[in-house]
Amino acid sequence: MLNWDHVFATRSSRMRASEIRELLKLLDKPDIISFAGGIPDPALFPEREFAEAYADLFAGGKAGGALQYSVSEGYLPLRSWLKDEMGRLGIACELDNIFITSGSQQALDYLGKLLLSPGDTALVTWPTYLGALQAFNAYEPLYDQLSIGNRTPESYRAVADGQGSAVKFAYLSTDFANPTGQTVSLEERRRILALADALDIPVLEDAAYQHLRYDGEAIPPILALDIARSGGIDSCRTIYCGSFSKTLAPGLRVGYVVAAKPVIQKLVLMKQAADLHSSTINQMVVAEVAAKHFAAQIGKIRSAYAARRDAMLAALQNHMPEGTEWTRPEGGMFIWVTLPRGMDGAHLLARSVETEKVAFVPGQAFFADRSGANTIRLSYSCANEAMIEEGIRRLGRLVGQALAQAA
Repeated sequence: MLNWDHVFATRSSRMRASEIRELLKLLDKPDIISFAGGIPDPALFPEREFAEAYADLFAGGKAGGALQYSVSEGYLPLRSWLKDEMGRLGIACELDNIFITSGSQQALDYLGKLLLSPGDTALVTWPTYLGALQAFNAYEPLYDQLSIGNRTPESYRAVADGQGSAVKFAYLSTDFANPTGQTVSLEERRRILALADALDIPVLEDAAYQHLRYDGEAIPPILALDIARSGGIDSCRTIYCGSFSKTLAPGLRVGYVVAAKPVIQKLVLMKQAADLHSSTINQMVVAEVAAKHFAAQIGKIRSAYAARRDAMLAALQNHMPEGTEWTRPEGGMFIWVTLPRGMDGAHLLARSVETEKVAFVPGQAFFADRSGANTIRLSYSCANEAMIEEGIRRLGRLVGQALAQAA
């Protein structure tokens, strides 16, 4: 029998199962209240709109094109819609600055492949999006903590030099980040650009939750700030990654990258070598639904998710024991909870699923250095207000019991 471990590339040792994907299996158990999966509520998908778009496509003589191979850059009408949408966000760009991917996860994988050589340093926040760590890990980087506003460029250089490494990029989620729900302020965004200038590196701006703001004033994307100061997108160092997964539907796997043309040109070559192009038919229906229904869909999901966020924040206030802290996001799908000192989120999860029938994600998975054991991520997107109240009540009781036992 072939010893597969002997023939696998060394990079395969960096590939780990997603703790979140494993926890999603709990969603199939009717007795579990799940705050684990950071996924949109399927009850909010625009099913009728998609059904009409697919029907119109096949009835309107476009089926041949929809089922055929397409260009690697992406479906032109979809890129045209995105060009206008980016303009509304302050990101002036051309069609050649936009590239369609099979979900924004593919964008992160491609960017890791494009920018990282083994041993290079990637700057990421502590904690950061688990999917980004999984995408980058295959390209064998080292990680350093991107501490916004609290470190000098020299300190990053010193860490990299000590490892015999080169800093290659800074990655962060700017709005309502997964996992913390926190938003990077305008001043912090400017600091990130100043740091990138000093280190001469690109900024990877993950904007998956850009449109899910419920409170407060919208903040310009880092790419918009970069364009304003540089005079045009092709002079920018920021690479913007977006997705339709959180707004329209994740199953269609349609994401996009907006960046300077030299970056887009390289990504197109990578796609030609990987999967040729993203699904033609899915791009076509996304373009149709976005053009006709995007604003209404955004309004619908904002209203629903805002109510669930408010319910979870109220329940945490009412049921969590003293010594527990949590974020208060202005949008997105997540609340980040810091448990009392000495408590372990993974151990708490095992007890919670067994005794309280409540699931969540232990926070350690989101740290490149595997710290943060006393943190957990809660998602409110797929639970109604009654489930949220009951689930947080049970979870608060469990945390209180653990504190009493430790006393």
